[in-house]
Amino acid sequence: MKPPRVDPAEVEFTAVRAQGAGGQNVNKVSSAAHLRYDLQRASLPAPLRQRLLALPDARISAEGVVVIKAQTHRSLARNRADALARLQALIDAVATPPRERHATRPTRASVQRRLQRKTVQARLKAQRARVAPE
Repeated sequence: MKPPRVDPAEVEFTAVRAQGAGGQNVNKVSSAAHLRYDLQRASLPAPLRQRLLALPDARISAEGVVVIKAQTHRSLARNRADALARLQALIDAVATPPRERHATRPTRASVQRRLQRKTVQARLKAQRARVAPE
């Protein structure tokens, strides 16, 4: 299944001044793109929206708005395209639902390794005990 494409009509762009080095150009030209994408009003399937809102991502606010600032390029058009591509990559990352986990029994070798580690740890702790006075 292909992930849904972001509708550019649902994305709000704002031109802001870029940070960092760039000489005088950075002080007078608003070439950075500030993208805002409201997940509540987006035309995304409900399960995809829920997975996006559940992400521990700093770019997604508590109100469900994705905010991306793109300022790597010198032109506003390239920064807008970069921001849109990063939003699409975020949506693509959660497009496939996570696989269900099924409980399995531990292998015999893993049980033996665990018991071996427990034995070694028990010996170590026994050596730390106080020595009884003679």
